[in-house]
Amino acid sequence: MGVPKTTVLVLDCSEQAELADFYAQLLGAEARMGADPDVMEVIGNDGVHLAVRKDHGYAPPSWPRPDDASQAHLRILVSQDDMDEAEREAIGLGARPLDTKNNGGRHDIRMYSDPAGHSFALVVSAPVR
Repeated sequence: MGVPKTTVLVLDCSEQAELADFYAQLLGAEARMGADPDVMEVIGNDGVHLAVRKDHGYAPPSWPRPDDASQAHLRILVSQDDMDEAEREAIGLGARPLDTKNNGGRHDIRMYSDPAGHSFALVVSAPVR
């Protein structure tokens, strides 16, 4: 059966409190200090759990990267009706647009970078059936 485990995506940055606050506000979650003073956790009631870690030598990622490089990014799911409001909210909190063309309907994906330079996407979620 094995030991119960939980996974947490950790984003490196230069100022963990600022980035944790950005994601807590964007995701409707709470930012709190982790056991390690360089780590803050972002935890929400809807299953959100990520962490940000202070890296004293942090250099922001670039986007887009060359075709042969892979990079992780967050996909934040929103309803089609809420996409424009989610975009205004993200930008109002400090996100920078990378590619925000409206792809329309179920294929609407808009890319941003967070205040520390990590890319994330607002994506129309599939309707629940």
